Amino acid sequence: MSQAVVNPLLRQVSDTVPQNVLRNLTSFHNRYYNGDFGRQSSEYLFQTVSTILGKHGQVTRFAHKFPQSSVIARIEGTSQGSVVVVSAHQDSINQMDHTARAPGADDDGSGSVAILEAMRVLVQSNVRLHNSVEFHWYAGEEGGLLGSTDVVRAYANTSVVADLHLDMVGFPASPPAVGIVTDYTDSSTSNLVRQLVRAYTDLPTADFTCGYACSDHASWHDAGVRSALPFESQFLDYNNNIHSPNDAFSTVDFAHLLKFVNIALGFIVEVAGVEA
Repeated sequence: MSQAVVNPLLRQVSDTVPQNVLRNLTSFHNRYYNGDFGRQSSEYLFQTVSTILGKHGQVTRFAHKFPQSSVIARIEGTSQGSVVVVSAHQDSINQMDHTARAPGADDDGSGSVAILEAMRVLVQSNVRLHNSVEFHWYAGEEGGLLGSTDVVRAYANTSVVADLHLDMVGFPASPPAVGIVTDYTDSSTSNLVRQLVRAYTDLPTADFTCGYACSDHASWHDAGVRSALPFESQFLDYNNNIHSPNDAFSTVDFAHLLKFVNIALGFIVEVAGVEA
């Protein structure tokens, strides 16, 4: 563990940006990928990521056949060769009526703002990474991993080292734990995540299976890329608010969410590597 590099980064982690951005993301009526609110929210996210990244990297819209775009931010490493991906999905859905209210605070506004905070801390540090790092906010996850499927296909000739995917990180169970999803993931990468949880949080880990391709990590796994999915709790279905109007900003535990920012920062340092 590169604790001498990671620990100073963790001291810069704050809930200010995550709270502000999540409040704005949940103010959209929904973020349904195949509607205009999904398009508007992805444009808001693009502008927000661009502002935070500034001159430290490049942000692009990745267009799909539906209105919502995925957003990709890249920070170049010194090698400019392989890429480490840290991802979340930006869309939300109301399971009963796709046009209805769906704030999507935990699913997956929480993961979206967690990786945004990891990016903010990274660009404001003096850490020089060996491999490049990309932050991906996928569109259309709720439609069947649509955005990540398109992105992964486009990256067929790109050397991607691994993907860390954060989908729902703001609603802990009692007692709190970090769930480690063990299907559609890579065992060695999941073991690294367990080590990161022990090093940079005060939480235990608990393994479980989704039983299906439950989020965008599976798109990378199916393409032969190492992937891992640390989850907000030891129970897949613990948060009964998701996919409904009840998945609201007020339900998110930001202290818990920030522990996943720590995990993401540790993952980036360990997998991308640091230049002296």
